[in-house]
Amino acid sequence: MWEDRYQTPDYVFGTAPADFMRRHARLFAPGARALSVADGEGRNAVFLAERGLHVTALEYAPSALAKARRLAESHGVTADFREVDVLSYDWPEQYDLVLGVFIQFVGPAQRQRLFEGMKSAVNPGGLIALHGYTPKQLEYGTGGPPHAENMYTEDLLEAAFQGWEILENTSYEADIQEGKGHSGRSALIDFIARKPG
Repeated sequence: MWEDRYQTPDYVFGTAPADFMRRHARLFAPGARALSVADGEGRNAVFLAERGLHVTALEYAPSALAKARRLAESHGVTADFREVDVLSYDWPEQYDLVLGVFIQFVGPAQRQRLFEGMKSAVNPGGLIALHGYTPKQLEYGTGGPPHAENMYTEDLLEAAFQGWEILENTSYEADIQEGKGHSGRSALIDFIARKPG
């Protein structure tokens, strides 16, 4: 499915980073090691690389990875783009920042496994940053999966990262224009937490 989705001449979600990335740019320290999970066509990995981070980006679809590499080259930056199924990945390394932007392609059981892997990849004192949709997004239909159980709520994320220092956990609505994939009024959530040191 993902390979088919990305086999288009244009970038499905555009080439600019998600608005979430721009709004939280102060957290992305030059020289830090960052992991972008299910990175898609590279827009967020490229943004991090432009800010001087050392970026690894995981993605399942070869067509998305090809676009990501072209995007990085056109911006004059490099990133380690890896073809990976994040649901069977062994999370062998640790990073200062682990990022998940619109990675709501899994239901509750697989999400727990994915989150556990992502947690293990964060250095002590490092950050996890998640951006996605709340269940109200189903009313808008402007992006994301058609399954309420895949969406995030503040309570869900607080429980999933119990014991972490939660720096932000905010639901809100906004108009976004991120290619054809995310376009229009959206019900969003931002979550940032620090791993205990």
